[in-house]
Formats: sequence, structure tokens, C-alpha cells
Amino acid sequence: MSLSGGHIRKAKLAKAARALRYNWDDIIFFLEVARTKNLVRASQKLKVDHTTVSRRVKELERSLNTTLFKRSKTGFAPTEAGLRLLQYAEGMENNANAIIEAVAGSEKADAAGAVRIASMEGIGSMYLTPCMAAFSKIYPSIQLELITDTRLLDMTRREADIFITFFKPKGRRLLVKKIGEFKTFLYASNAYLQRQPMPSSLKELEDHDFIDFIDEHVHIKENRWLSDILRPAHVVFRSTSLVAQYIAATSGLGIAMLPSYVAARNKDLRPILPSYFSVRDIWLSVHEDLLHIARIKAVISFLEKRVLSDAEYLSSPSCDENLTRRVAKSKV
Repeated sequence: MSLSGGHIRKAKLAKAARALRYNWDDIIFFLEVARTKNLVRASQKLKVDHTTVSRRVKELERSLNTTLFKRSKTGFAPTEAGLRLLQYAEGMENNANAIIEAVAGSEKADAAGAVRIASMEGIGSMYLTPCMAAFSKIYPSIQLELITDTRLLDMTRREADIFITFFKPKGRRLLVKKIGEFKTFLYASNAYLQRQPMPSSLKELEDHDFIDFIDEHVHIKENRWLSDILRPAHVVFRSTSLVAQYIAATSGLGIAMLPSYVAARNKDLRPILPSYFSVRDIWLSVHEDLLHIARIKAVISFLEKRVLSDAEYLSSPSCDENLTRRVAKSKV
């Protein structure tokens, strides 16, 4: 019995549809490998053997007739097809969590997985990192990753999920919002001030030693906060690292212009002429494709509330005891 042209086309479409069918459960394994970039860590999260994770990912690739990961010694990196699938897979996960929230009345859907935050070294190490313990208590199933880099990462390729910085990033389909600001002040250690008198005017600063960035390695103009106040004649130490500058100032090497979140709680650092300061905005950026994901929303909400509650601390040259207690008690 022969088939007509119409029946042949229908048969081909039906065969193609069957060929592209996949097991929805395989998406769970795909998501965990995409997040951990490692079969063993993914298997530990899923409480199965790593060979099972590998098999389920391969079955998904076979069902979709595409390669979802580039395998290497360093782990699993999503291909272009994998990145496209990741967007839809996380949408599926978010909708599944929405069902729990809507039907079971849960205020906290299962926000879980890894969230990668990119920031400059200083604000990442000296401000964001101390906040992570409080976040982990609220969302123990979310794993935070922090990249500190001077270059603008490509968020469209998932090099980072959220970007925190003090300059306003630009990019296609990026949600960019100001969530706060901080001030930078001049600081010197008690050891330095034992050698040099406390300056009482900008004129007197001309005779002091300073710590600053390396000019040719300042790729972001917002880092040039010392030049907002003065251009010192005697710079005894330069570094691309804000943390190194902080340590140098603490050791008594010279005067440094430091953000409040770096120096304000160090009792050995004293503000110098605190009426002279510079202000920088804090910007949060995230790709629009990620805004629906529960864990991304959780991190964004936490950071917005935390920066708001720390507003006084971020603008103060030093923490008095009352302010320190208020910051310590702030719960987000």
C-alpha cells in the first residue's frame, strides 16, 4: 500500500517530533552540570552517581541532536546551544518553583544553584564578601561565586550573572540600576602619624607621603578618586590592588585615599581632613534573560536591601560604636 504525498509529509513530521522528544527529568541533570561545571559536584548535589549524571546529559544531547557542553580538563562549559537551552531550562525551573509558591503557599520557592557576581577587587573583597554569611543564612541552597576583575566581563555569555561596580556599565539587554553610593576619604595609620604631624589643611598635605594606583594601569576613570582631591608630589607606593594600598596604609607607609567600606572599621586608620572626600555610585547590572530566575532575584533583593541598610556606614569616614552596632544588627 502506497502513501499519498500528504501522508508522507505527515509521517516525516511525526518521525521528526519523535526524534526530538526528550525526558524532562534530563533537564535537571543538565542544569546542575551547567552550574557546577563538574560531574562529581553535580552528582553530589543530585545525590546520584556521577556516571548517572553523565549518562543523562548524553541522553539529552542525543535526544536534541546537539552538543550541549564542551568537555575539558577544567570541566564542562556550555556550548552556544547549551547557553540557549540554559535560558529555557532555568525558565522551566522558575515556573516549577512558581507552582510550589502558588499552590502550596510557600513564600520561598526553591531558590537554589550558583550565582556568579563580578565586581572590582576592593568592593568585592572588602564589602561584598563580609555580607555573604548573612545571605547564606537566608538562602543556604544558593552558592555564591565572586569574580574580582578590572575588565568588564561579557554578561551576555554568562561570564557573570550579576555585576556590581561603581561605574555604569553599558550593554544590550542589561538592566542597570543604581543601588547606593559610597565615599572615599584620606586615611593614615597611627604609626605614620607618629612620624608625621596630622595635617590641618590641603596645603600641609604637600609635605606628606602618599599611596596611589599605577596611572597606566587605571582602566576605569572612576578609580582616580585621589585626583578628585589633590595630585600629591610624593607618592611612595603604587599598586593596581586596592587591598595592597589598604595594607600599605595600615603598615604606616603613607596616606591613602580609601573607600569607607575598606577603612572605616579599622581603628588603627585615622581619617585625614574628612571634610574632603569623593563620592562614587554603586551600580547593579543583570541581563534581562536572568531576571525571572528565583536565585538571581534573591541575590538582587538581598544586595539592594543590604546597601540601603549600610548607607550611613558607606558614607562615614569612621565607625563610632553606635554606628558599628547598627551595622552589625542590620538584617536583610
